[in-house]
Amino acid sequence: MKKTVIILLSLVSFSAISQKKKTATVTPQNTDKQTVISNIDKRFDEYAGISKQIWNYAELGYMEEKSSILLQELLKKEGFSVQAGVAGIPTAFLATFGEGQPTIGILAEYDALPGLAQESVSEIKPIPNQKGGHGCGHNLFGTASVAAAIEVKNWLQKSGQKGTVKIYGCPAEEGGSGKVYMVREGLFNNVDVVLHWHPGSQNGADAGTSLANKNAKFRFKGIAAHAAASPERGRSALDGVEAMDMMVNMMREHIPQDTRIHYVITKGGEAPNVVPAYAEVYYYARHKDREILQSVWKRIENTAQGAALGTGTKVEWEVLGGVYNLLPNVTLAETMHNNLAMVGGVTYTEEEKKFAEKISETLGDQKQPVENAAKVKDFRDASESATSGGSTDVGDVSWTVPTVGLQTATWVPGSAAHSWQSTAASGMTIGQKGMIVAAKTLACTALDLYKDATLIEKAKAEWILKRGANFKYEALLGDRKPALDYRK
Repeated sequence: MKKTVIILLSLVSFSAISQKKKTATVTPQNTDKQTVISNIDKRFDEYAGISKQIWNYAELGYMEEKSSILLQELLKKEGFSVQAGVAGIPTAFLATFGEGQPTIGILAEYDALPGLAQESVSEIKPIPNQKGGHGCGHNLFGTASVAAAIEVKNWLQKSGQKGTVKIYGCPAEEGGSGKVYMVREGLFNNVDVVLHWHPGSQNGADAGTSLANKNAKFRFKGIAAHAAASPERGRSALDGVEAMDMMVNMMREHIPQDTRIHYVITKGGEAPNVVPAYAEVYYYARHKDREILQSVWKRIENTAQGAALGTGTKVEWEVLGGVYNLLPNVTLAETMHNNLAMVGGVTYTEEEKKFAEKISETLGDQKQPVENAAKVKDFRDASESATSGGSTDVGDVSWTVPTVGLQTATWVPGSAAHSWQSTAASGMTIGQKGMIVAAKTLACTALDLYKDATLIEKAKAEWILKRGANFKYEALLGDRKPALDYRK
């Protein structure tokens, strides 16, 4: 009975937290935070240069060799011990400084997206012969996280505070589920809290969630034949793909309406007069509830089998990725929000404002005042009622250890992720300023956690309550090895 009362009181407490008005804790007397912020500002040019190098590399998932090494070398120079190639992934790493508890982890990403090679200019201008671009700003993500970890390390050294900081070099977030393998490997064991952030077009630290995701490539094999002289001898693998796509599209009417399914035909044959012997389609499915996602995914697999049977072809599929929904933590999100409000948003120079206004004119009905980049959104507990439209492998981390993140205005307000506009801003000072806001906020939040053990205890209590005391983690992608060739 006593346990039941405690749980109910906890629920009431967390509900009360989410309902009361959120205000920033501005503490100009806090010299530790002032020092952290000042130190990061002093190294702006250095960090901007690193982010630009990674932007220029534009390396796709599991191929981020130069980007990963660049960040590793900086961390080694700063006194971190670095393990490269963790979790069976050549471009993943774990850097550690300090000893004992509490242990705070910070996530760093650095993979680019295919097909988004764009100059850092305010008009569409693709970069010739470049496969990818940083349309999700992970060049900024990795750099800011490393910058924050360095300042936390400096503070630990100077203050004599007991504790450990870990920076996780996380490849292939874009569809490759890199962090899932790191979770599965136990790299987050004995970590008290994990911090992360993401580029965006606004500044905020809501307690929000995301969509669980599962994805795979379905490969159909048929029989080649002359499409005019002997079509009866052929069995079209492309027919198998198209039949599957048609059935999945009809299925959309009969699944929960907040499910997301999207696909692209990656291989469909070489010539119209040859019946395709091989075709491939790449599918994503998403839902906020991973149990519903799994049931929908099973139906997608059934359509593949039915399509193969109906077209006289064969099909097999490879699950390339699968991620959990984010498990939000109001306690940590409030702390992150307070620090973001203290740090403030992004203020443009006149030159940056002109750049932003030109970008803004291309955004149509999503256009927003460019001055919004300087604003910080009011805190919102969206942990139960709302989700983002996207998915992230940070979700798996959040079910393993209490986790919190934020978003900063690295792009012109109103810009969409995975666009030429976001790619352009990620490669210049607008993106770099938002990156510095993130670095400061992450570092200051880490200081709060090191200094206040009760804050970590409260976050863990909320986490266990939401996750369930008997939760057992099982990766949605099963026990497969990292899909290192998924972008090749």
